[in-house]
Order: sequence, then C-alpha cells, then structure tokens
Amino acid sequence: MDQNALSTRALYHFAHARTGDKGNRINISVIAYKSEEFERLVRQVTEQRVAEHFAYRHPTRVTRHVLPRLHAMNFVIDDVLDGGVNDSLNLDMHGKSLSYHLLTMEV
Repeated sequence: MDQNALSTRALYHFAHARTGDKGNRINISVIAYKSEEFERLVRQVTEQRVAEHFAYRHPTRVTRHVLPRLHAMNFVIDDVLDGGVNDSLNLDMHGKSLSYHLLTMEV
C-alpha cells in the first residue's frame, strides 16, 4: 500500500504560497514544489476544505482556480479581512500572514 495514502503532513511540505488583497478579499496562490505532487494537492486542497480551514474568519465564499501548467491553484476568499485595508484595525490589514495559515492545513 502507498505510504502517502496513510499519512498526512502540513501543506507547507508540498507547496509554498503567496497572498494578495483587494478590499475585503484575499487571493492565495498555492504552488507545488514538485509537479508530481500537484494532483494530490488538487484532490485535497478544495474550496470546501479551505473554507473550513478559514472558518474562524467567517468567509462568505471561497473560489478555486486551478492552473495545471503552473502546478498551482489560486484561491479567492471573500470577507476575511475585517473590511479591508481602509476599514480594518487588524494588525495584518493585507492578510499576508493568511497564506502561512493555509500552509498549516494537513494534506
């Protein structure tokens, strides 16, 4: 039996991530380190799982865009920045640290 099928590890073992913001929305790009791991990430890092992972921030919508030629996915997550840069008192107004939070997801 495939050993990977039985074990889970944090996403940061398989990919890196970058975050951008626009208003009260963030986009997080997840890029696989190795092309052979990409399909596993597509299967396991879904819109539903990302929404559950960010549930404490109460996202209203998560949209995933799969970019197979880049071995990457881009997630657009709505309403997680406490109003955005101009409205938020949050220390991380741009949501840059949220990419690191996503990388803690077990896959």
